[in-house]
Amino acid sequence: MSSESQAKRVACVRRATKETTISVELLLDGTGQVDVVTGLPFLDHMLTALFLHSRMDVTLRADGDVHVDDHHTVEDCALALGEALDTALGQRAGITRFAHAYAPLDEALCRCVIDLSGRPCAVIELPFRREMLGSVATENLVHFLQSLAMRARMALHVDLLRGDNDHHKAEAAFKAVALALRAAVALDGSAVPSTKGVL
Repeated sequence: MSSESQAKRVACVRRATKETTISVELLLDGTGQVDVVTGLPFLDHMLTALFLHSRMDVTLRADGDVHVDDHHTVEDCALALGEALDTALGQRAGITRFAHAYAPLDEALCRCVIDLSGRPCAVIELPFRREMLGSVATENLVHFLQSLAMRARMALHVDLLRGDNDHHKAEAAFKAVALALRAAVALDGSAVPSTKGVL
């Protein structure tokens, strides 16, 4: 196993704009310890599910213009977390790279397929009926996953297979992403998993 894959896969990211200030500490090979405060309780709930079930340790603090709306905070949290994932993965040597997972929540069932390819792409099919879940617009939950994929440089496909309750749909989606991420970042050798030799 290479010295890189043996090293601790960690990242600290700070993102500051006129709209938000975000700080993230991420340990890929953790136990699912999550400490998240975004000012948006439903987003906290989704991020807690995402990182608890991915078994990553995450501390995130966000101070955003939630008096305007939720968009900037949701987007910038996704960008900061995506940057942290990309940084912690380093050259991506030894990772499993491809993974898929299914997650149910009661009547809702979601599928996620991931390729940590270094090429960002997001196809997110999550039809919601409600405009808001708590203080978060449902369209911004989709946007979160799109932004995370772009900044983490991964191909991310998320599809709702069935479901009626919008809270259940969202939580099943974030849990499916968590389980797929957990498998994709797992170490399985030492080589970069690509015919190109680089990701």
